[in-house]
Amino acid sequence: MSRRKGARSQADPFAADTPTRRREERERAVSLLYESEMKDLPVSEVLADLPVAPDDRVVGLVEGVDRERRSLEELVSASLDPAWKLERLSVLDRIILLLASYELAHRPEVPVGAVINEAVDMAKHFSGPDAGRFVNGVAAAVAERTRGPKG
Repeated sequence: MSRRKGARSQADPFAADTPTRRREERERAVSLLYESEMKDLPVSEVLADLPVAPDDRVVGLVEGVDRERRSLEELVSASLDPAWKLERLSVLDRIILLLASYELAHRPEVPVGAVINEAVDMAKHFSGPDAGRFVNGVAAAVAERTRGPKG
């Protein structure tokens, strides 16, 4: 039985080629983290000022990245080429990598491939194809550090 392209598989709800609820949640989390950083406001204030509260999973991602920010920044920094510094990354690429690192380090139920593919797709969408390749390399290094060589 053939499936339509883009049809969601029961076996793989995180398939990278289909828009999923998780993808929307990740994108919303990135936008909220970006807003917090650009407005120099605490995440809690950004969340409190929303007219409609986001889904609990979005809140969990945003608050998790905020709570673990220091360790996530260290994890991403350790996964960068030694010539690069975290501060040198674009704001969006840094936020995408922090979110992916949070999921890799603190959400073991989410498959490594799903986290990396979504991070790459967001980087391509928000920053361009070169950012996608860069995020792929860094996220893969983070995955190896957090989940081992086999993921």
